[in-house]
Amino acid sequence: MNIGSEWTYLVSFLSMGSFVIIDLIAATTNALNGALLAQRPDYYKGRQWTIVGILILAIFGGIGGGVSRDVLLNKIPGALTNPWYLILCLVAGFVGMAISYGGGQKFRETFYQFMTAFSLPWYACMGVSAALAAGLPDISAVLVGIVGPTAGRFLIDITAERTAPQFRRAEWFVGTAVLTSIAYLICEKYLGLSIWPATLIAFSIGFLFRVAALWFAWEEPLPRIPETVKGEVKPRETLKEKMQPGWEPKYE
Repeated sequence: MNIGSEWTYLVSFLSMGSFVIIDLIAATTNALNGALLAQRPDYYKGRQWTIVGILILAIFGGIGGGVSRDVLLNKIPGALTNPWYLILCLVAGFVGMAISYGGGQKFRETFYQFMTAFSLPWYACMGVSAALAAGLPDISAVLVGIVGPTAGRFLIDITAERTAPQFRRAEWFVGTAVLTSIAYLICEKYLGLSIWPATLIAFSIGFLFRVAALWFAWEEPLPRIPETVKGEVKPRETLKEKMQPGWEPKYE
């Protein structure tokens, strides 16, 4: 028996298994977020989503980004070859329907923001890693890193006939994906780090930045547009304010 080769195989197996587990957690997180978002009063009103419709939106949120990323890289999406992705997305969809109007929306706007802040930089890291493995140039790798964590929300919003956060005021939604993707690119390609340390460093940068953006309501800048065209720019509630006792979500 070759002890060295067996040990290398074991480490590789555990590493890949750990990545799949974290990926499943991130997909389930996004699926629950999608199910809750679909039932938010301003999303649901006038659309009357069915149970099947909400489950599909949960799937969009959970695996839409990963599938879009893999399609761009000409790969069979891992979310389709591993049945647990769809199973957990469906479970998250049912959970979202069960809790949505019993405090679920407040939960989504407060404590759950930390979980969605976890999944965003994670998918960005996975996207850049896969793009570099496919031999794509730097700028394309960053683009794939942006698609992974944002495409699922885009699919939900266009289905709901709403402007996706990629294009409107948001707490550095795309900016976090860009920052994380560039950090991962530098760590792996230019510093020569392996996938685990590169992921941990880039993920930490993206997660902390996203949480800070939510906590203080930092927003991506608007262009120089005349006030008569731009209209009123209302201040956004910070996550810090939302976490105060007695806060309740308000929808227009």
